[in-house]
Amino acid sequence: MTTILNVLWLIFGGWISALLWLFAGAILAVTVIGLPWTPAAFRLASFSAWPFGRSVIDKPTGQDVSLILNIIWLVFAGWWLALHHVVLGIALAVTLIGIPFALQHFKLAVISLMPVGKEVIEV
Repeated sequence: MTTILNVLWLIFGGWISALLWLFAGAILAVTVIGLPWTPAAFRLASFSAWPFGRSVIDKPTGQDVSLILNIIWLVFAGWWLALHHVVLGIALAVTLIGIPFALQHFKLAVISLMPVGKEVIEV
């Protein structure tokens, strides 16, 4: 079932989100100041392309540095990315068939707020 949902997600917009996260990661990698956020952007690209059957957890190491990087991310990019996913999630939650996709957008909203120090795992 998760494969079917992931394929539908990918066809109906997940590929756009994944490509935009890959593009953002590439731009962050080119700049010296953006290097700490590059791995998080690539993780989010992978997760936003194929979110069903996967979860995001906190990595146990490096919490102090992650907190500082996440606060900077939250101020400059995280809040509007999360708002984007919340709006899409609310719009999808209106329809019965869109509820599983809305839940994934809400999960992406939480991750978009503070992505540094996270790890994507299979569930």
